[in-house]
Amino acid sequence: MNIAIVCYPTFGGSGVVATELGLALSKMGHNVHFVTYHQPVRLDTLNTQNIHFHEVNIPDYPLFKYQPYELALSSRLVDVVKSYKINILHVHYAIPHAYAAYMAKKMLSDEGISIPIVTTLHGTDITLVGSHPFYRPAVTFSINHSDCVTAVSESLKQDTLRLFDIKTDIKVIPNFIDANKLNKKDKPCERSLLAPEKDRIITHISNFRPLKRIFDVIDIFEKISLEVSSRLLMVGEGPEKSSAIAYVNSKDLKNKVLFLGNSNEIDKILCYSDVFLLPSEMESFGLVALEAMANGVPVISSNAGGLGEVNKHDFSGFLSDIGDVNSMANNALKLLLDDKKLKQFKSQAREQAKLFDIDKIVKQYESIYNIALSK
Repeated sequence: MNIAIVCYPTFGGSGVVATELGLALSKMGHNVHFVTYHQPVRLDTLNTQNIHFHEVNIPDYPLFKYQPYELALSSRLVDVVKSYKINILHVHYAIPHAYAAYMAKKMLSDEGISIPIVTTLHGTDITLVGSHPFYRPAVTFSINHSDCVTAVSESLKQDTLRLFDIKTDIKVIPNFIDANKLNKKDKPCERSLLAPEKDRIITHISNFRPLKRIFDVIDIFEKISLEVSSRLLMVGEGPEKSSAIAYVNSKDLKNKVLFLGNSNEIDKILCYSDVFLLPSEMESFGLVALEAMANGVPVISSNAGGLGEVNKHDFSGFLSDIGDVNSMANNALKLLLDDKKLKQFKSQAREQAKLFDIDKIVKQYESIYNIALSK
């Protein structure tokens, strides 16, 4: 099967999932064509068998205040479909990707070419951007004119049905990790490069947007550090990073909190982490929590969105109400002050993560493709 995947090529969860899915499909013999404005960050090499990358170039016309990416993307999709005999378009995010895919589909139809669209909803396209009155009609149209639609959690599916007038069926296919890939990795670097041996390592990874509640992360850590010698690793970039650094300095935590920026070595950071903090106000799934669990890191999280479908309370970690930093700090301390319990939860976190192994998930996408092709 020749599959074109459209995604954001960034460190965000949707881009990571789309890239890992494409790599898995290529290993199963499918030809996968990534169509986006930049090489996806998780796509290590363009020499991978059956993997192709097609850049979307956006000409800079002074006429436009904002360059029309949707037009450039739809035109590029038409070119890729015709040149490589693409069988199916799999787009991640309703807008702008499903919208651009529909435009491409109509253009191809005029030339006698039929191409089905599978749209995967990831969260922000629904709960944040898509629900805005300016975008709601376009999101509704894009979803209803997709041949098949998937959502990464039951929570996101219900949000979509609540916010939009959806006529098409939505199938839940959760995000995933490649457990086999993690098992093959050697233990990297010395732990002492991240923190002194006596310190517990607490980790948070995100895009530092307000929804991630970065200041809750710092407050939770401050409460933890009063009881346990520890370090906080803050991984990622985003709009609240600079204010978070200022907040850390104001709390006199500068020597205990490390800001590491974006990283392609998440597994190397997580393999030495003791607890992962994710107090988000909204998470459609929580892929980074799953990655932490797969590395044997218990997750202390809010119960927002799909997190309760990923992080099993009192097994792979703990769930608390959004904003309840005292509960989250106390839950973390239950593990950090008890070596035996921490070891148990690390093992259970790995066990929980295996439920989302890619081998189980990729087959579900293949099934969706076949359904779309049969329409």
